[in-house]
Amino acid sequence: MIIYNVTINIDDSVHDQWVNWMKDKHIPEILATGKFTEAKMVKVLIVEEMGGTTYSIQYFTESKEMLERYYQEDAPKFREEGMRLFGDKMLAFRTELELVHEFKR
Repeated sequence: MIIYNVTINIDDSVHDQWVNWMKDKHIPEILATGKFTEAKMVKVLIVEEMGGTTYSIQYFTESKEMLERYYQEDAPKFREEGMRLFGDKMLAFRTELELVHEFKR
């Protein structure tokens, strides 16, 4: 299992608009590509010196190959839309993670 993690700091001036866009449009459209099995949106509970609010969106996929297909076929249009809508009000960085073991109680 591969987790594609996108960490985003969003400016307070567009926060509510961005959250609605993420929940109602962006994340559902990424899942609709068929390349991810699920997504989780979590709020980072630290106060950022730069201000704003930080979120981590985790997209789960079965393989590195599927993630590479997403990068080639879909990522550019999704990134472009986010930049067009929120520009410098949104700072994002991306991390690829591999699930090694899952523990449950």
